[in-house]
Amino acid sequence: MTADLHGKTALVTGGARRVGAAIARRLHAAGANVLIHYRDSDADADRLVAELNGVRPKSAGKAKAELLAPIAPRALVGAALETFGRLDLLVNNASAFFPVAVGAIEASHWEELIGSNVRAPLFIAQEAAAELAKNEGAIVNIVDIHAERPLKGYPLYSIAKAGLAALTRSLAIELAPRVRVNGVAPGAIAWPEDGQFEPAERERIVRTTPLARTGTPEDIAQAVHFLACAPYVTGQILAVDGGRSIFL
Repeated sequence: MTADLHGKTALVTGGARRVGAAIARRLHAAGANVLIHYRDSDADADRLVAELNGVRPKSAGKAKAELLAPIAPRALVGAALETFGRLDLLVNNASAFFPVAVGAIEASHWEELIGSNVRAPLFIAQEAAAELAKNEGAIVNIVDIHAERPLKGYPLYSIAKAGLAALTRSLAIELAPRVRVNGVAPGAIAWPEDGQFEPAERERIVRTTPLARTGTPEDIAQAVHFLACAPYVTGQILAVDGGRSIFL
C-alpha cells in the first residue's frame, strides 16, 4: 500500500470546514489535488483553497452547490474534470444532522436528511463512476456509528446513515472490480455547533467511550486517507469512535 496521492484528484463534499476541511488538508498533504464542495461556507472555502494553493499552486479548487439540486452531481464531477482533468477519489462527507421526534417528522425533514445522507451520495457516485473506473479510483462515505445503533431522538438521521451504510456496501459490489467503495463511521468527533448536546450528555458520551475522550477531525481524515490508498479493501465501514460502538 502506498499513501502517496500525487497526480490524483479528490472531490470532498462539505469540504470547507470541520471534518471535511481536515479530510481535504490530509489528502492534499498526501499529494492530491482537491476540489472542495461547499454550500454556504463561502469564506471558509475561500480561505482553505488559498491555504492549500499557498502550499502547492493550482492544487485546490472550490465548487458551490446545493446537493439536493438535480444538477449538483453533474456539476461537481464536471468541475473536478474541468479544473484538474481527472477524478480519482470521491469523499461523500456533507451531511445534515438534527433531531426530530417520531410524531413530528415532516416531508421536509425526510428530504433534507435522506437527501443529504443517501440521495446525494448515490447520484454523485453514479455520475463519477465512469471516471473513477477509468482511474481505478475509490469512494469513501462518511457514515456514523449510529447507522448500526440508532441515536435516541434522531430516528430519521439514524435511518439516513443506515441507508448510507447499505449504499456503501451495495456500490462496492456494483462498481467492482475497478472502483473500491468504503466508509468511515465516526463516533464523538466534533460536537454540533448549535448546542444539540447538553454538557451532561457530552460527559455521558465520553464516559461511555472506552478511550475516554473525543476524537478529532484529523482522526477521520487519517482513516479516509488509509481507505483511499488500500488496494485490497472494499465494502468495509471502519469505526473511528474510540471504541464507543462496542460499548453501546
